[in-house]
Amino acid sequence: MSDTNQTRITHFKNLSTLVAWDAELGSHVYIANADLVMRGNTVIHAGTGYTGSADSVVDGSGLMAMPGLVNVHTHPSSEPGNRGLLEELGSDKLGQSSLYEYMPVFRMGIETAQYANQVAVSEMLLSGVTTFVDMSLPRPGWADVVAGTGIRGVLGPMFRSAAWRTTDGHSVEYTWDEAAATKSFEAALDVVDSAINHPSGRLSAMLCPSQVDTCSPELLKEAQAAARRLGIPMQIHAAQSVVEFSEMTRRHGRTPIEWLDDQGLLDPDLIIGHGIFLNDHRTLYWPHADDFGLLQRSGAHVAHCPTVFVRRGIALSFLGRYLRAGINVGLGTDTFPHNMLDEMRLACYVARLQAGHFRAASTEEVFNAATVNGARMLGREDIGRITVGGKADFSLVDLSHPYMRPGREPLRSLIYSAGDRAIKDVYVDGAQVVQNGKLLTIDIERCMQEVERAQAQTIATVSQRDYAGRSIDAMSPRVFPSRA
Repeated sequence: MSDTNQTRITHFKNLSTLVAWDAELGSHVYIANADLVMRGNTVIHAGTGYTGSADSVVDGSGLMAMPGLVNVHTHPSSEPGNRGLLEELGSDKLGQSSLYEYMPVFRMGIETAQYANQVAVSEMLLSGVTTFVDMSLPRPGWADVVAGTGIRGVLGPMFRSAAWRTTDGHSVEYTWDEAAATKSFEAALDVVDSAINHPSGRLSAMLCPSQVDTCSPELLKEAQAAARRLGIPMQIHAAQSVVEFSEMTRRHGRTPIEWLDDQGLLDPDLIIGHGIFLNDHRTLYWPHADDFGLLQRSGAHVAHCPTVFVRRGIALSFLGRYLRAGINVGLGTDTFPHNMLDEMRLACYVARLQAGHFRAASTEEVFNAATVNGARMLGREDIGRITVGGKADFSLVDLSHPYMRPGREPLRSLIYSAGDRAIKDVYVDGAQVVQNGKLLTIDIERCMQEVERAQAQTIATVSQRDYAGRSIDAMSPRVFPSRA
């Protein structure tokens, strides 16, 4: 941002509703007929009665300003290419997951990653996300691609000691290669450096050892030491599948959460990707552990991504239980579409269904999970909330949209009825990236064409990678048969 833009004052005047942060209450609050003022990329006024000068004034009548959402778990470099393939697929002999039999077979080449990444970010921006954690494999130019979209990105390069595969559809094999893991970890550190030092000022980083069952203790401890040295968080997939739970208990006689604790990894700097299959999950029988208590006492965080699991009949048990025990839970999209408002709505509904009562997750809890809880995972108090001195990351919601009316409770109307249809404008770091529901920073048509081309190439050769040599129509049948 130029020096001129850094000092430019923009006044959003007479907003019908401002969702602002009240430090005394430790809560978001509604403020009616409010003013939101930013100087460059920083909020300098959030409330009523602004009387100062401004370089530009935006009429806020009929609009709600809300804090930018924080998406703590995504795989944007690959997931857009799975649309139309994975919505109804799981392995009935591998815990209903699609991780082992299908996802490796459908994955597009690394050359398409930059386009898939932009497609995913477009979906995030249009649903009000201003900060996201990008968990992808290291690749050249990654930082520049993310920065070019205008979003605030946390690059999370992934690395691991072992690759998994199934050769029969009912068992999983692990191939270990520590030399390759070392090279991958070194590449991850290069990515971290490129993000932290990126000239955009909007990028940061975390280290992401891929999965608890694919990383050696030595690799994990080296990653933890590096994360502490760099002052960044670490995130790992753990307690995400029945296969993983069974593998870890077979190897070590310990649950995935117990094993992480044994290694000294379960602490306030660790984010658990998913954290579903604790020892007391209804699909497991391992009664002598206390995974929930370990999470609660450790201060570790959980990245909750309901959509990808609900597709396969799997769910966290349950969101309100975790939050009310003091476990910090943030929200992520993980899969396509990268629509955080959809994810928020589903998080509420699934928790209530799992618990069997309507108070199992409140709108307040889910909105906090998508804002301040996610920011806390990243060690930040200047995002996920609208507050003086905070970053100018926010969305303007059209309160006149039919799905937002009647307008007594705007956040409920947004989450349960309107969704991203009512998101009008989005600002990140003081710069507008969405205007009247249209992206300003991404050539979405070009990116979609590249993803479509790559998906067509992938599915044309899927039988070469599938253990059973199946065609795409055998693996992922169409909803209805085609007729000439």
